[in-house]
Amino acid sequence: MSQVASPHSIAAQFPALRADNITLPPGSGKGLGTMLMAAGLACVVGAAAIGVMGIGGVFARQALAAYHIGSMCVLAMSLGALFFVLVFHLTQAGWVAAFRRQAENVMAFLPFAFAMVLPTLIIEIATGGKLFKWLSKAATGEYVLEHKSFYFFGGAEIGTGHVPFPTFFVVRALVYGAVWTLLSRRLLSLSLLQDSGQDPSAFAKARFTSAWGMLLFALTTAFAAFDWLMSLDYVFFSTMWGIYYFSGAAFSSAALIVLILAALRGAGKLQGAVTHEHFHDLGKLMFSFTVFWGYIAFSQYFLIWYSNIPEETAFFKYRSEHWKGLGILLMVGHFVVPFLIVLFRGVKRNYRLLAVMALWAILMQVVDIYWIVRPIVYAGNDQPPTGAMVWITDILGVAGPLAIFFGYLITTIPKGPLLGVGDPFLRESLEHKNYV
Repeated sequence: MSQVASPHSIAAQFPALRADNITLPPGSGKGLGTMLMAAGLACVVGAAAIGVMGIGGVFARQALAAYHIGSMCVLAMSLGALFFVLVFHLTQAGWVAAFRRQAENVMAFLPFAFAMVLPTLIIEIATGGKLFKWLSKAATGEYVLEHKSFYFFGGAEIGTGHVPFPTFFVVRALVYGAVWTLLSRRLLSLSLLQDSGQDPSAFAKARFTSAWGMLLFALTTAFAAFDWLMSLDYVFFSTMWGIYYFSGAAFSSAALIVLILAALRGAGKLQGAVTHEHFHDLGKLMFSFTVFWGYIAFSQYFLIWYSNIPEETAFFKYRSEHWKGLGILLMVGHFVVPFLIVLFRGVKRNYRLLAVMALWAILMQVVDIYWIVRPIVYAGNDQPPTGAMVWITDILGVAGPLAIFFGYLITTIPKGPLLGVGDPFLRESLEHKNYV
């Protein structure tokens, strides 16, 4: 077990903890952050306008799909940060004390990330299903949907000529949002309370919260992935889908934490507090989760290919025939490239090189969610629209939620110390050495 030091007792011993090194000037990033959030909102409105007016033949559901891709990417990174905070507390990891605050800052966006997903769900329910086809098929009593109707509609009769309200689907969504808000706010408040030194038991309370919180995190993340991604094609099913979404979430979240720390180091902050030793271990996390994602992605594909069940194989068959290039990019970019580059010790210990790979990792997470959602838009349409407006709509819709997310982080990070000054494991983290 890690050796615990009393909060605030080591500040005078480490020059790295001087105030100008662990804080940013008040108001730093506010202008850029606000501008990014405004630009993100403008992107969303622009994509929606193109879809609603049908400019360039773009379907309204394409704009909605693009927005859904962006919001699910933001949700993934926020959930990944929550996962790491839970794990760090459960394992009492001492080496993370110097940067856990940044994971908490990302995690703090979870209530807003959930709120970003809600417009898609509301529009889908109100319009009878543009992307979620089970909403429109419910009126006809489609055979496969009849056997899954309780999961979506909570026992309401389908096939009566109208679509019942998806009660169970909505209840689950509200439960997900409540759990994520509770966990993120509880852990963040305990971390801030720990900094104040008013409650010596704050760290123990955070660990206790993480114990039951990890179970709720696993269940809500898996079922949210089922509900908001897999059910887009309600005939398709995969028991590995929840862990597939989680693996991408953890990979992209680790990359985002690296990116934040690299930006802070580039701004001259956290010198001597977050060192190449910490980046080395964060690089290991990135490497681990790119391997884990590759393992889960291949296992899911292999089992579906081997069993050869039509309801499962149609998902991959359509994408391999009409989205082959994107699938190859995903295999190479999400696994092969980061595996071969982050494998090297020198890359992991150089925060600038690791930051480049972190940007690439986030881009590949976007590609992954795009590969899942985007083919739904024109499935069954022999002549989908082409041209610049199609790509512009995708870019605007995806970039909007991401810009809002990054704008929030740029605005939020400078509001407090860049690390947990009252963390009992701070000494261990500052003295951290990597021998592997």
